[in-house]
Amino acid sequence: MSVYFTKDHEWVRVDGDTGIVGITDYAQGQLGDIVFVEVPEAGRQLDKGGDAAVVESVKAASDIYAPVGGEVIEGNSSLADEPSLVNTDPEGEGWFFKLRIADASELEGLMDADAYRAFVAAQ
Repeated sequence: MSVYFTKDHEWVRVDGDTGIVGITDYAQGQLGDIVFVEVPEAGRQLDKGGDAAVVESVKAASDIYAPVGGEVIEGNSSLADEPSLVNTDPEGEGWFFKLRIADASELEGLMDADAYRAFVAAQ
């Protein structure tokens, strides 16, 4: 599996034509305590860079953008009852949604882990 990162601090873990999407540990740290997450429903079509989900923290509400386009195949229903999973395990159990990637070439231009670390260090 490959993991890619966006400048908006989303990650996508790619396995074949499926992507699992969430926000990075850096992003959850900037947001603070997460109190609500709205994830997209299965069947929704997402465009690369388009609004995909909403996360609310004690500090602010933020849109989550799709790192690649495709059809949502599952939203993480666990986040409705336990939004704090985004804080405690942002790159694991705190994932937002899974999608079937429409065009794998959209992964080009996203950052790998080393490039993302360098990007965050420069913030």
